[in-house]
Amino acid sequence: MKEYKTIEDAETDKIKEPAIDYNKVYTYADYLKLEIDEMVEIIRGKIFRMSPTPRIKHQDINGNIYFRLRQQVEGQKCKVFNAPIDVVLPIANKKRTRSTTVVQPDICVICDPKIIEETAVFGVPDFVIEIVAGKDVKRDTQYKYSVYEEAGIGEYWIVFGEMRFVEVFILENGKYQRLNAFSEDDIIPVKTLPGLSISIDDIFEGV
Repeated sequence: MKEYKTIEDAETDKIKEPAIDYNKVYTYADYLKLEIDEMVEIIRGKIFRMSPTPRIKHQDINGNIYFRLRQQVEGQKCKVFNAPIDVVLPIANKKRTRSTTVVQPDICVICDPKIIEETAVFGVPDFVIEIVAGKDVKRDTQYKYSVYEEAGIGEYWIVFGEMRFVEVFILENGKYQRLNAFSEDDIIPVKTLPGLSISIDDIFEGV
């Protein structure tokens, strides 16, 4: 967050900061030109402001999952990333700058090094996890679900921190099929990465 010496400085900065036009269809090219302090995502051309700094519980869950997955993929070609990281989902037969979906998954696993670049991931992760927080429920369970399915992401987990369970969806014939809802002492297998798994106890350890 910026610090201002005077109220006048803050007001001047507000004037310079471009307003977000919620009726516009945004692309990745537009995303690169945005000059705002907060993080945003673009889903099907619509811009979404992300939640303020995640709560401690969200961060703990994220850290637990990231740590466990990093341990298990060590020495493999797959890499584990957590937000903030721009993932630009492709549009068939269009340049990357024309993409209308730029997301910040809480955690993603990518096994194709060719789509990982210095500025962003340009392509489809193998496995994505979102941790539901506050008002983001609809975004994670509907909007992101839809674009992840359409893009062809093989596995999608939605972690419900308050209720301490995880819904797992597997892509089959272009559509997500709900594998199960895991809770309590369950161990969740990573279907798209055979041999990997993580327990509910590990996910919510210390939370």
